Amino acid sequence: MKIHLTSVLVDDQEKALRFYTDTLGFVEKHDIPLGDDRWLTVVSPQDPGGTELLLEPSGHPAAKPFKDALVADGIPFTSFAVDDVHAEYQRLQGLGVHFTQEPTEMGPVTTAVLDDTCGNLIQIATQPS
Repeated sequence: MKIHLTSVLVDDQEKALRFYTDTLGFVEKHDIPLGDDRWLTVVSPQDPGGTELLLEPSGHPAAKPFKDALVADGIPFTSFAVDDVHAEYQRLQGLGVHFTQEPTEMGPVTTAVLDDTCGNLIQIATQPS
């Protein structure tokens, strides 16, 4: 068994697609119209056949209070691995990304937390190999 698909709830799929591709560097994999919404996934350019991230519309009534509570408590919705948190933090700050947590050493792991502009906090992390 392996993880094939995971999702992040987004307020605006088009805005999310631009942020996750143009800013974070993922690549679009699927964009299938489904009425007012889309089956919209992105993948890592380093692993195009790997786990897909569904940019899932947050229209369900439970989504907003759930997301608001996570953000209010500073809890990231998900975490992405990066080679160097400090370098990625600098790159993303240069693109205007707002961080709620600067790079922080947590034992062997370094993390930072960013606002994805679509209602979520996202953690980036580097772990030793």
